[in-house]
Amino acid sequence: LGMGFTLRAALAALDGDAAVTVAELVPAVVGWARGPMSTIFGGCLEDPRVSIREADVGQLIRVRKAAWDAILLDVDNGPEGIVYKGNDSLYDAAGLAAASAALKPGGVLAVWSQGPDGGFTWRLKQAGFAVEEVNTRAHGKRGARHVIWVATNRP
Repeated sequence: LGMGFTLRAALAALDGDAAVTVAELVPAVVGWARGPMSTIFGGCLEDPRVSIREADVGQLIRVRKAAWDAILLDVDNGPEGIVYKGNDSLYDAAGLAAASAALKPGGVLAVWSQGPDGGFTWRLKQAGFAVEEVNTRAHGKRGARHVIWVATNRP
């Protein structure tokens, strides 16, 4: 959930009949989003398309098979798990296999990272995804450089 940037962008891009499940590991973040930071979230938590699960995203991925059209991971700082080493399991071979199994055929796994990681691109390909690596900046032409991997699950 973080500050809701990814959620707001997803809602803006999706149709009215879409369903979005947000996994947040830290219950206090959900409390802040509904309380003192609610103006930043601009009502997106009240959007009927949104459900919030106070859970580890990796657990949600592992328990549902062929359930998701897309999985958007804006977790930690990307595949390196800099902040929380437990997130490394999202990006290793087993974690990517679980994501592939959780996606519908042709589904998309999109992963944001604070920087490049050639090893992660290779792991995505080894997991059977078709991979596009998108380099972008935080603020248009200025700001830090980021990477978003768009990995399509092969039918």
